Amino acid sequence: MTDDGVATTEAPVIAWAAADDFDAFVRGRHTTLCRFAHALSGDPELAADLVQDALERTGLTWSRVRRKDDPEGYVRRIILNRYISWWRRLRRERLVAAVPEIAYNDPSASRDDTLWRLLATLPPKQRAVLVLRFYEDLTEVEVARVLECSVGTVKSNGSRALARLRQELTAGGGR
Repeated sequence: MTDDGVATTEAPVIAWAAADDFDAFVRGRHTTLCRFAHALSGDPELAADLVQDALERTGLTWSRVRRKDDPEGYVRRIILNRYISWWRRLRRERLVAAVPEIAYNDPSASRDDTLWRLLATLPPKQRAVLVLRFYEDLTEVEVARVLECSVGTVKSNGSRALARLRQELTAGGGR
């Protein structure tokens, strides 16, 4: 209530739980987390937003997170979950009556550009498996732990994703 007797609604204050060790964690891992998010999303601006959101959420629970074995894995999981949520929202928002024309493939585009473009067409789970497995160089067991799924799921998603990329690269003359 204010001095003049008018009732006000105040937003709840959330205590920042992060300490100096969180600052050191951010300084030491920010670049790596940004690279991970960029490889996952394919968009540097979205990657920065994902990392910022994940670090904010981690900072609010830092006292609990720092006691765990792998705070970076926790942050990566938040980035992955937020990316999948973003992708799902985007997919719902872009429903259109007419299918857009297929973009012209510039033959002068490098193989890496082609691979990044094809990687962006994969479902989020398959893309996450490939990024974690080959870009972040994690083992199948580590990928399964990060994605909270079985090793078999990682293997099948990886296999399907690689088969699809291989098919697209050979069909599109990428070889």
